[in-house]
Amino acid sequence: MPSEHKDKVLNEMESALARLQERSQLRDFAQIEGVNFCSNDYLGLAQDHRLKEAVMEAVKAAPLTGGTGSRLLSGHDVIWNGLEEEFAEFAGMESALYFSSGYGANVGLLTAILGKHDVVFSDALNHASLIDGIRLSGARREIYPHLDLNALEALLRVHKTERCRKIIVTESVFSMDGDLAPLPQLARCVRRRDLWLIVDDAHGLGVVGADGGGVLEHFGLGSDAVPVLVGTLGKAFGSFGAFVAGSAELIEFLIQKARTYVYTTALPQPVAAATRAALALVRTESWRRERLRTLVGRFRMAAHALGVPLANSTTPIQPVLLGSAAAALAAQRELACAGYWVVAIRPPSVPAGSARLRVTLSAAHTEAEIDGLAEQLGRACGGARSA
Repeated sequence: MPSEHKDKVLNEMESALARLQERSQLRDFAQIEGVNFCSNDYLGLAQDHRLKEAVMEAVKAAPLTGGTGSRLLSGHDVIWNGLEEEFAEFAGMESALYFSSGYGANVGLLTAILGKHDVVFSDALNHASLIDGIRLSGARREIYPHLDLNALEALLRVHKTERCRKIIVTESVFSMDGDLAPLPQLARCVRRRDLWLIVDDAHGLGVVGADGGGVLEHFGLGSDAVPVLVGTLGKAFGSFGAFVAGSAELIEFLIQKARTYVYTTALPQPVAAATRAALALVRTESWRRERLRTLVGRFRMAAHALGVPLANSTTPIQPVLLGSAAAALAAQRELACAGYWVVAIRPPSVPAGSARLRVTLSAAHTEAEIDGLAEQLGRACGGARSA
């Protein structure tokens, strides 16, 4: 009987994989070849020798190669306190707590502060980590259409008289579309109703704002408007991990209650060293953001001239909307043959009928690489449309 049950489970898995293959949704690993236009290394810091040097120096100085346990057991070191204090100040918050990943930060935060009697209002295109955190919390979910403030207001009115915790959760720069959440309007909305607003600024911190302070800096908002901010370090900062920033009370509560923090082995100290070096460069080398903005403008102008169907984004995330998964995969293959690495994004990562190429730009790209990609996209998208 156990053998029959095992065969049944494996057969079901095999059938599910076959269905994914039929729908052109089967994911795989691939070795990047050519110019990389799918990385989130927006400022080029993951390639900077100073981060590598910071890691090597930290490896030499560190007594251990691993964390050996959670920070509440044996994995803590004062370097993490220093990093959290620096990020809290950078984010304009009172305190911050470091997590080993953005996914862990969002799931840990939402499952710690929400319960089954609470209501969460979530943008329809929020990241999977936010969606999963809300689901695991057991809170009631109200999903409003992407950036649709009228729909959000209508949902808030439905729950107006309920005496429970109500929280709006949104990304700042949406990871698959590159558009910005209307944070000033959301901030006014929560202020009128005495709600909480949680913002995941994973793709904004380091990139958006004159000093890289993210979407809050861009809109001139502070912790009074956005009491909880999540930021990741594996994108613009070229490092690893994430943090939740907010009040000292919130951070102390997460230390006690966030399961993805309490039960996760601490990262090795060299990760903190690299991140602190990256933070210093984000603050002092504004030319990286200026160059990135110039390259984004250059790419959009060239792509528009060649008829490339771009989404409306002014950020380094530049989606090329092709509709079907087959068309997106065909365009990906054509670009790869021409020496450009751009990944096709398909359902369920994006809604059905909105498969795309997700082009991401970096300050490390050259003008020639930007122009060459735009030209090749013009050819590839022309073939996709005619097909």
